[in-house]
Amino acid sequence: MTVDRLEALRAEMRMRGIDVYLVPASDFHGSEYVGDYFKAREYLTGFSGSAGTAVITLTEAGLWTDGRYFIQAERQLQAGHVTLYKMGEEGVPSVEEYVERKLPAGGCLGFDGRVVSAGAGEAYAKLASEKQCRLAATEDLAGIIWKNRPRLQQKPVFVLEEKYAGESVESKLNRVRKKMREKQADVHILTSLYDIAWLFNIRGGDIAHVPVAMSFASVTMEESYWFVNEEVLGEEVQAYCREHDISLKPYWDIYDYAEHIAEETRVLLDKGAVNYRIVSSLRAGVSVLSDKNPTEQMKAVKNQTELSNIRMAHVKDGVAFTKFMYWLKTNIGREMLTERSASDYLETCRRAQENFVDLSFDTISAYGANAAMMHYTATEETDARLKPQGFLLVDSGGHYLEGSTDITRTIALGALSKEEKLYFTTVCRANLNLAAAKFLYGCRGSNLDILARGPLWNLGLDYKCGTGHGIGYLLNVHEGPNNFRWRTASENSGDCILEEGMVTTDEPGVYLEGRFGIRTENELLCKKAEKNAYGQFMEFETITYAPIDLDAVVPEQMTQTERGLLNDYHKMVYEKISPYLEPQVKEWLKVYTREI
Repeated sequence: MTVDRLEALRAEMRMRGIDVYLVPASDFHGSEYVGDYFKAREYLTGFSGSAGTAVITLTEAGLWTDGRYFIQAERQLQAGHVTLYKMGEEGVPSVEEYVERKLPAGGCLGFDGRVVSAGAGEAYAKLASEKQCRLAATEDLAGIIWKNRPRLQQKPVFVLEEKYAGESVESKLNRVRKKMREKQADVHILTSLYDIAWLFNIRGGDIAHVPVAMSFASVTMEESYWFVNEEVLGEEVQAYCREHDISLKPYWDIYDYAEHIAEETRVLLDKGAVNYRIVSSLRAGVSVLSDKNPTEQMKAVKNQTELSNIRMAHVKDGVAFTKFMYWLKTNIGREMLTERSASDYLETCRRAQENFVDLSFDTISAYGANAAMMHYTATEETDARLKPQGFLLVDSGGHYLEGSTDITRTIALGALSKEEKLYFTTVCRANLNLAAAKFLYGCRGSNLDILARGPLWNLGLDYKCGTGHGIGYLLNVHEGPNNFRWRTASENSGDCILEEGMVTTDEPGVYLEGRFGIRTENELLCKKAEKNAYGQFMEFETITYAPIDLDAVVPEQMTQTERGLLNDYHKMVYEKISPYLEPQVKEWLKVYTREI
């Protein structure tokens, strides 16, 4: 199947004289997760991970992805037809280096300019120019050969009330315009679906488990425009837009709008997010001010209403997960359970909670060796039967009107080896150490990442991903700019100062291919601690409430301080969620949050 599709694409390339063609995993908005319509890279290569770029030449095909997906990609790619390039590994060329190497002088480089960012598109245009090559960025060749391509999603949109959002549209627009004035911008073009949803206090359903609506936006000093398919807007939403002076425009009109922006206008946009075609449509006399969207930082710092709501969302989520963990521990070995039946039961527990909207991502329910794949998804073919031994790793979350959650627990289903317990305890220590951090204001995630990796590095272990990411409010579960990563800011453009009100995950892990995977994940709220002669100190509040499986913990491998941290955490978990549990689950939780 992959071979036939690649050859069909190459036939289209030959017709147009294209030597190298790029197919990223993106949509028109630079989204991390995309709707089925945009999964052209998966269609061509067979690799279904959320991150990765395919490069096809007339004789070769390559797939670039990061460490989260190395094992998955090796299994999904058709050997001999698509080569895996492990991003960041020694000796592996980057996409850009590979393209430069394979693009012949005087040849042609192609891609769909709507799914490539302006920044990347301009870099490729420069590369092509230096080799006297032509750039073909106006056609979606994958779409031409894609039979029975899914349609663009058009799900209904709803308004997120201010009692949940905590701030009005007018206030948010005023803050954006203040930033525009500081940068002397006349127009701000916004294409990030998450930022648009946050700015206008609206939510949709056009990407699975990401409540956004396919749309573009533009803000001037006097007006705001929303480019969206009006068929998805009910009368209530249209009235809301009229009330808040949000002018509605057809979705596809963004390109015509860009073409007609007057000469000498100063346009603020993020070339890392806005697609190449939009920026290419601007007149030569338009000044482009490329910078991060002001809304990115604004939405990352949660307001007091959001924080109050988020804590309640985590109480609900903790109740759901604790009921699931009790059920799993009680029934393993007694009933026939699988990865998918476990995942389904957890979803049932979440859906029973008030104001539940959706899962925040596809649940990862991975038994044994499957958990070594960080983003494993159980299918009908791979659905492993759970046995009363080893680990089940469950990474899951929910969207509630009160916010979004992301939690991972690795659960002992029975007997464990000394090695499994050692690694589980080490991951637990890593998680607790980062959560207990106290630091001066001005620190970034890269300054603190060592606190989580340190216990693992001491064993000669590491994990090929970040330690944590920001969380959106009823939005994308991976939100920037805050994160925990060990690489420096120059290597990680998303790095930022940790501000009060930012929520970031804390999720160290161990992944041993063919054997098992372990991850423990909580969410941390950044808060101010004391201020003194040395400056403003900061700390974290853990806002995820669910037991860490004591059946896998070896207390003797923890310091007295670490045991105290775990005991304090479990005491908080019991106090937060026990009032909402049935007597038998409450008694079980008392045992699983006992002091060690």
